[in-house]
Amino acid sequence: MAYLIPVLIVCVVGIVAGVLLTVAAKIMFVPVDERVEQLTEALPGANCGGCGYAGCSDYASAIVESGADVNLCPVGGPSVTSALAAIMGVDAGSTEGEYAVVMCGGYDNKTDKIFDYQGIPTCKAVKSLYGGIGACGHGCLGYGDCVDACQFDAIGVVNGVAWVDRNNCVGCKACAKACPNDIIAMVPKHNLTYVACSSTDKGAVTRKVCQAGCIGCKKCEKVCKFDAIKVENNNAVIDPEKCKNCGMCAKECPTHAIVKLPKPAKAAAAK
Repeated sequence: MAYLIPVLIVCVVGIVAGVLLTVAAKIMFVPVDERVEQLTEALPGANCGGCGYAGCSDYASAIVESGADVNLCPVGGPSVTSALAAIMGVDAGSTEGEYAVVMCGGYDNKTDKIFDYQGIPTCKAVKSLYGGIGACGHGCLGYGDCVDACQFDAIGVVNGVAWVDRNNCVGCKACAKACPNDIIAMVPKHNLTYVACSSTDKGAVTRKVCQAGCIGCKKCEKVCKFDAIKVENNNAVIDPEKCKNCGMCAKECPTHAIVKLPKPAKAAAAK
């Protein structure tokens, strides 16, 4: 009998607690739109953050709850955009993707190192020490923080400068976010011409530290027939909406700071 009372008390407490939890669950229940689950399943699950949200499920919730555009997933591309649009019953909109370009041509044979660095081998760490080991403070730091950030094996470091494999790049922006010198930019896939220099120093200064830097001579401006390139703050800037990829600016550039890429292999084969 002495053991029965404590057992009964525990049972009663358990029953009461169970009833209270059941009632609380029903009162506090928040209905979940089934479209969120459908959208999450349609997304690639990369959780790269390229859409601007924390992950695929967060993006799915934003589409349903906040009306976010359905064409923001860089990994999934047009097929995923179409699937999301079908679930939401909206127009897919523009599905042209982007790819990353590295705005630096300061390879090992084009510029000098000003000291020997023996610290932590990351761009972030070396930048904290005198802004980096390169003679140009605007260039690629060369320790591959962008490489570590990329989930798609789309970027590597070649001769001291990051290089992007367009065939693998999905435009997630992870490399651009990881670069402490902000020299990685995203451009539309149709754009094949870009300025491989981020220096805003005057031409005379740039000449002294890098053979491949933009010197702001404006020869590119003069030769462009489409008003697509301007020199701003001592550096050439291309408007991808106006650029026709004619390559004249790249041919005219005396330091070869402007790069004209070949058409992607897949696009060329499709012709």
